[in-house]
Amino acid sequence: MGKFKLFWKNNGIGYLFLTPWIIGILTLTAIPMGASLYFSFTSYDMFNAPTWIGLENYEALFSDPKWLQSVKVTFIYVLIGVPLQLAFALFIAVLLNKGIGGLRIYRAVYYVPSLFGGSVAIAILWRQIFGGNGLVNNILDKFGLGGINWISTPDTALYTLIILMVWQFGASMVIFLAGLKQVPIELYESAKIDGAGPLKQFFMITLPLITPVVFFNLVMGIIGAFQAFTPAYIVSGGTGGPLNSTLFYTLYLYQKGFTQFAMGYASAMAWILLIVIALATAIVFATSKKWVYYQG
Repeated sequence: MGKFKLFWKNNGIGYLFLTPWIIGILTLTAIPMGASLYFSFTSYDMFNAPTWIGLENYEALFSDPKWLQSVKVTFIYVLIGVPLQLAFALFIAVLLNKGIGGLRIYRAVYYVPSLFGGSVAIAILWRQIFGGNGLVNNILDKFGLGGINWISTPDTALYTLIILMVWQFGASMVIFLAGLKQVPIELYESAKIDGAGPLKQFFMITLPLITPVVFFNLVMGIIGAFQAFTPAYIVSGGTGGPLNSTLFYTLYLYQKGFTQFAMGYASAMAWILLIVIALATAIVFATSKKWVYYQG
């Protein structure tokens, strides 16, 4: 009892302030996750009591063609979209780091897409831009290259969503810009004296010194890309079409859980997604020892 009083005297106020967070993490995260894990082993439609079926939901996933297609679409989205977004964000950050006038204005303007890019309004606008009579085709018509309905064509629909993802580069760009500000100017001055050009300075000085920032943006980008939902839902009208070419994993999970009410199946999908994200993040962490440079 005496130890508890001493512990409470030294830490009680801190835990008291943490109480809202503890209640939130339990009621909004821990308990729902536990329920989801249980439901993943059951047949549950939200209207009847769940029935325990063991691993049947997980076994059914690997024989479900639509699930396999959603995995394929999501991996393409992640493997192409994340590197392109990071490369574009770094390119813009390097340009803004050159000491141009009105830096704050440019930084704010470039950050705006990240604020609105995941919204329903932007997804609707994107559907109009890449539609048959959209802005992209109106521009291409002047060069005799229009006539494609980018959103409704299976071979191009997914890539319009990848472009939307790349367009939301603002958050990564701001973080890259902060990292670039930390690179010592003396290193560039020494490199110039040695005759190193801008390209060599970038690959020999800039890039190695900002690899911790690249690492952070890469991890966050991967996690965000795997969980992407709104663009595919709005642009495809919730179907994942055309021909399931934009059937993101999260969209198919939504269809199973909240359209077909196969909540047990959807819960199994959610846990598979959690495992995949954890594995992808673990791989990045494991390989970071070979390419991330910490000055300390």
